[in-house]
Amino acid sequence: MSQNVLIPLSLLEQIVELLEELNLSEYHPLSYDCGNILWALKVKKQKLELRGAYARIIAAANEEERDEARLQYLLQKRSLCEDEEEPF
Repeated sequence: MSQNVLIPLSLLEQIVELLEELNLSEYHPLSYDCGNILWALKVKKQKLELRGAYARIIAAANEEERDEARLQYLLQKRSLCEDEEEPF
């Protein structure tokens, strides 16, 4: 059974930064697990950013801002789709 938890965004960013700094050798026993965890957290962070981009579309004050926000949202969404495959 899978359950979701809420953690502060600042903690998520610290965890990602820590895992990036560890930079384990590919021969280290935890390398594969660390890489998978880092990948999953980065995807989660990108999805949160995508959600924020969508909110900017909704909150736009005028059509020009809405179009710009929509363009940024679509660019972020395309980037997320390209990065969604596991790197390992």
